[in-house]
Amino acid sequence: MFEELEELDWIKLLDEYDYARPQRGELREGMIMQIEDNGVLVSIGTKREGVIPSQDLRQMGDEFLGTLRIGEMIQVYVQEPENREGDLILSLTMVQVAKDWETAEQMFGEGGIVRCKVIGFNKGGLLVQFNRIRGFVPASQVAQLHGRTAAEERQQALQKMVNQEIPLKVIEVDRERNRLVLSERSATQEWRKAQKQRLLTELQPGDVLSGRVNQLTNFGAFIDLGGADGLAHISELSWQRVNHPREVLSPGQEVKVVVVEIDRDRERIGLSLRQLQANPWDTIDQRYSLGQLVSGPVTNVTPFGAFVQVEDAVEGLIHASELDVDPQTQPRDVLQPGQQVTAKVISLDRQRQRMGLSLRRVSEGEKGDATEPVAEVPAEA
Repeated sequence: MFEELEELDWIKLLDEYDYARPQRGELREGMIMQIEDNGVLVSIGTKREGVIPSQDLRQMGDEFLGTLRIGEMIQVYVQEPENREGDLILSLTMVQVAKDWETAEQMFGEGGIVRCKVIGFNKGGLLVQFNRIRGFVPASQVAQLHGRTAAEERQQALQKMVNQEIPLKVIEVDRERNRLVLSERSATQEWRKAQKQRLLTELQPGDVLSGRVNQLTNFGAFIDLGGADGLAHISELSWQRVNHPREVLSPGQEVKVVVVEIDRDRERIGLSLRQLQANPWDTIDQRYSLGQLVSGPVTNVTPFGAFVQVEDAVEGLIHASELDVDPQTQPRDVLQPGQQVTAKVISLDRQRQRMGLSLRRVSEGEKGDATEPVAEVPAEA
């Protein structure tokens, strides 16, 4: 029977029995049959041995090549089932690429965050290196472009990100089109959510942390603690009077804060800068005494009196009854914010952080040097 078959029939018959005929893109287990300078011959269970070209081997590095042994089983990638010369071309480097695609597909299905290096940019977004695959991050998925609308500004921001390593989440995988799309925005949102939960669980009042000023509002400053924002209320920014947080802080500024409150149900973290600063009222009685003359600008005028800034974080009150005017005269008719005055200390309460001042008693006595103490005046007078 076999003697009657012509050569073409033999080839056809062998092909029919070549049940393990390789397909492009397959990963196969094979045995190393021969190691030569121009390549490595590998048997993958077909009628022909495959060859791993030398240029592919060089990409694996000398250290890896030194571990190859005849008879050893290795995993290879079918790059060309049959080239022009009829050879079966295999690859080791593409094995790693194929595994990277599998990893990308797994991350797309299961989620997860990976850090990749930015290797370039264009008008559409960022180019990143996902192991051995080049991925793309559309501009709409770049978290750091949030709020940037001018094209030139966006391009400058993208350029600054080159060589940075950023967190990413896989949002599209198309291996046939060699298309891998990732999102920094989604990864950042997910990471921050996880970090916030961790901080809410681990933080305790009294913990001191480093943070970065993220946003300023009329009522305080939001501080990025490395994944979650805490709020430092305007009253907790400084011991001195603060009319707006921008007077003492600026966006992007690095600061030290102490945790003062944690509301896990509402997911809020209260912070303070003030409590890490020396409280000037703790030593107030070491610098001032009853009867001493002090000078400073008027900071606020109310119907019941005027506040005077004695030092950066210490204000004294001149009650309306202690003005050097007719008792019926309103404080605003006599004093204006910013006006410099010299007053006498008539009461000092370190615990309640209050200092009482008088203009009337200065005019009744001897004004003298504002830095020298004068005769003591009873606090209740």
